[in-house]
Amino acid sequence: MAMTRFIRLALLGLLTVAAATPAFAQANRQTPDEFKRMLAMGVKYRTASELYAALKMAAPGGGRQMPAFAQLPDWSGLWQAGGGGNFFAAGPGGVAPKLTAAASAALKQGEANEKSGIEYDENLSQCGHPGYPRWLVIPFLREFIVRPEETWLTSESGNNVRRIYTDGRDHPPVDERYPLYYGDSIGFWDGQKLVIHTNQLMERSMGRNQPTQSDRMETIEIWQKISPTTVKADVWIYDPGLYTEPWYVERRYNQVPNADKSLRIRYWNCNENPNNDVLKTPDGSTK
Repeated sequence: MAMTRFIRLALLGLLTVAAATPAFAQANRQTPDEFKRMLAMGVKYRTASELYAALKMAAPGGGRQMPAFAQLPDWSGLWQAGGGGNFFAAGPGGVAPKLTAAASAALKQGEANEKSGIEYDENLSQCGHPGYPRWLVIPFLREFIVRPEETWLTSESGNNVRRIYTDGRDHPPVDERYPLYYGDSIGFWDGQKLVIHTNQLMERSMGRNQPTQSDRMETIEIWQKISPTTVKADVWIYDPGLYTEPWYVERRYNQVPNADKSLRIRYWNCNENPNNDVLKTPDGSTK
């Protein structure tokens, strides 16, 4: 059984690579017009809180209704990242994010580091959590546990769990807030769509050789199932440390074939294996 799981996971790895190929990406890609419309939707509002309030106002019952369990969408099963937008690359139609001077400089330095083989990551190289929004792009198996009062968006590595409270509560009072790996997330159901507002995020790297997000970052997400095997997340990122105006990305997650239910979510962490120690070399690479 262990070998069977290993083979299945190897195949999943190949599928993840396939997701990066042009043909696969094209199938998942938004049209330029749709991308521009969604980007404009975020730019229209000065803050994530304002966009969240507008979405809530437009939802049935002002987003205050907690649906019965039977009315919730079926997001059961296992899922893997299926492609989508990038935090810093241009979107469909060539529309690029408007970066701050500091973010642009960090991105250029990251490109230079990659060419020089410098890839050490102060977070992941030491088995740390990816945090959010980096969590959106990691390749590992995921589960989405949906309940009327709370939804969990989870991934297999490091037991990463995002808790989205949909029971009507607000974020903690300002004087009780502090930075968290995955921030504090509240949301509401708009029919079959889950709308999420996240704040209280840590200042941390957005990816290997990528700029660092600030602790002022807030995001809005709209999650929905768009086919029997695809869940889509529309994400608007507000961070004055990175962007001079909000940026939008679409991420997709594909259901993993698992008819015999032999695959399960397993907790794992690279610290468990003493052979996985990662050291930073004097030139900034890893060994």
